[in-house]
Amino acid sequence: MLALTAVYLPAAQATEQTIVVVGDSLSSGYGIAAEQSWVAMLEDRLQSEGYGYRVVNASIAGDTSAGGLARLPRLLAAHKPDLVVIELGGNDGLRGQPVATLRANLTKMIELSKQSGADVVLAGIQIPPNYGQTYGQALAAVYPELAARFDAPLIGFILEDVALHSELMQPDGIHPNAAGQKIVFANVWRVLGPLLMRDAA
Repeated sequence: MLALTAVYLPAAQATEQTIVVVGDSLSSGYGIAAEQSWVAMLEDRLQSEGYGYRVVNASIAGDTSAGGLARLPRLLAAHKPDLVVIELGGNDGLRGQPVATLRANLTKMIELSKQSGADVVLAGIQIPPNYGQTYGQALAAVYPELAARFDAPLIGFILEDVALHSELMQPDGIHPNAAGQKIVFANVWRVLGPLLMRDAA
């Protein structure tokens, strides 16, 4: 079920803008309390520091790039976002889906977002090496390739400094725990923060 969360800044803030996060379980808060996810931390940061943004978390556990693409037109029409954060592809990789399909789906998502007037931030994904080094490298390379092609800011690997640290992961070894989510948020904010400060100014 689609989980939507939003931060509403004071009504007097006439310049409120919208961020839509289209992701999978890494962004939906799988296995932890909703307020412990990096998206919730983003909401809290924007609210506490007075940014003129609301956040819609349109992330679904288990979603693929195909699922995100199918949902995106409705999300764009409903929320008219100024910024779309795309965090998808991990489930494509874990299911061994073709890299070309991932590239095509993400390309279309970026194009649709930009056509709607939204900027895009792309979150890179890597999969465990046991899925094959060649396949894993090809999948990971899609993100910097598309970021360069569309001049889109890139979060190099959203689980940087988290994925290989068992104390930061849930027992399944795939999803960050609450402590890991704090580092995920730091990875996201390192890229997203300067963009929002620029736009807010």
